[in-house]
Amino acid sequence: MVAADNLQKMKEQATFNLEAYLQERQKLCETALDMAIPVIYPEKIYQSMRYSLLAGGKRLRPILCLAACEMIGGTISMAMPTACAMEMVHTMSLIHDDLPAMDNDDYRRGRLTNHKVYGEDIAILAGDGLLAYAFEFVATQTPETVSRDRVLQVIARLGKALGAAGLVGGQVVDLDSEGKSDISLETLNFIHNHKTAALLEASVVCGGIVAGASSQDIQKLTSYSQNIGLAFQIIDDILDITATQEQLGKTAGKDLIAKKVTYPSLWGLEESRSKAQQLIEAACQELETFGKLAHPLQSLAYFITSRNH
Repeated sequence: MVAADNLQKMKEQATFNLEAYLQERQKLCETALDMAIPVIYPEKIYQSMRYSLLAGGKRLRPILCLAACEMIGGTISMAMPTACAMEMVHTMSLIHDDLPAMDNDDYRRGRLTNHKVYGEDIAILAGDGLLAYAFEFVATQTPETVSRDRVLQVIARLGKALGAAGLVGGQVVDLDSEGKSDISLETLNFIHNHKTAALLEASVVCGGIVAGASSQDIQKLTSYSQNIGLAFQIIDDILDITATQEQLGKTAGKDLIAKKVTYPSLWGLEESRSKAQQLIEAACQELETFGKLAHPLQSLAYFITSRNH
């Protein structure tokens, strides 16, 4: 009976067209992001913000946010401001991460990084502008059909995901660990649970909150997103070794050059791939009770381990 149930689930998931889903959702997100930030005076800062925000990319965070909202029973329009905010914040982190004082990269998403086009001063301010506007956008653009209490919860979770308890804290430990060969697995997990997974978790959980997720639902979304967040980073570490600059859209092999401890350096490539797959399977199991409604999130989880950039 169990085997039959598993076979049925596999058949159902096989009918879900992830490629078409991603194309549709990416288009929706691109349109919303383009409309979110018009160019007004002083033009330079808005142009710089838009340069990085509209540079393409997978739009994984906003798509995860929309998918979580819909799985819980909400609508795209309810979650789109939150989804856009997640991408604004993610873009801010990329602009700042690429700065000479951080990871010092000249390319992002296949073109020159923000500071290479607009200068370090404007790049820093563009990141600051996107960060501030993300919170304003959630507060002012979320439809009134979403209760103010839910909006407040989204703002609080987003703030925590970004601050010293989240992305900033992870980045600090990452910088402190650079060039050191004795970094433990515990420290590596701390870096990436905060630097990478925290915003992925906020994207998923906040999408659920907007739709009115119960505390039990939020726990399942949290476990799902923590698992995919760590898997995402493991795959990133693998791609830094195995992919070309053209595939990545940024400098390849930077972790090796910087002598960073990564998952492949601790486990090797094959075990790293195996660990990522185990995390994805655990993530998908968290959503089994949602049935077909979970197929987008489950398919997105497997997409993370199969990507080549």
